[in-house]
Amino acid sequence: MACSSDKPPMAPAVHMRDSIPVMTTYGVSKLISDSGIIRYKIVTEEWRVYDRTSPTKQTFMKGLLLEKFNLKFHVEMYITADTAYWYDQNLWELRGRVCVWNDNGTVFNSELLYWNMNRHEFYSNKYSHLITPDREVEGNSFHSNEQMTIYEVNFSHAIFPIPENNEEEDTSIDSMEIETMPVTPPERTPKPKGPKKARIITSIPEKK
Repeated sequence: MACSSDKPPMAPAVHMRDSIPVMTTYGVSKLISDSGIIRYKIVTEEWRVYDRTSPTKQTFMKGLLLEKFNLKFHVEMYITADTAYWYDQNLWELRGRVCVWNDNGTVFNSELLYWNMNRHEFYSNKYSHLITPDREVEGNSFHSNEQMTIYEVNFSHAIFPIPENNEEEDTSIDSMEIETMPVTPPERTPKPKGPKKARIITSIPEKK
């Protein structure tokens, strides 16, 4: 009689597991706490966790919506991106139609944005467009604090209101070229007067 084994067939063990996620989850809506307080909410179609990479990472290849809460559980910041990578649960790499909105009325758009959660800062080396309640800035690189109230934009130009009595104020800016844009364009129907706008074109960092 021939001998036979009742053991089911087994595939060979996988030793190089750095390219294989330890967990894959679909249709995720998850709350994340910090020091025992709920501070973030993640919504994504696909969430993969890699524990053998260096550094460890989590990937969101089908889009990401991230909400950040303040201590009163009100949303103080939204972040959306087509693709996202989260390294060591600290550094976010956001790619493709990145948009950041915060509760002070600031909106940021770019194709690439890094967010260091430990140092509470954003930065990018791609074209970035920032709109605040009082001005509009765009440039080829960006660096700011987490609230986007203190920022630096290189190779930028900006548009912001100038008071009507600007003739009495010192509006000179070193190393900058100012082109005044009248409210009523020539050869068109006059429109109600409003605050003038100025366009600033510069090759030096602009700081707020």
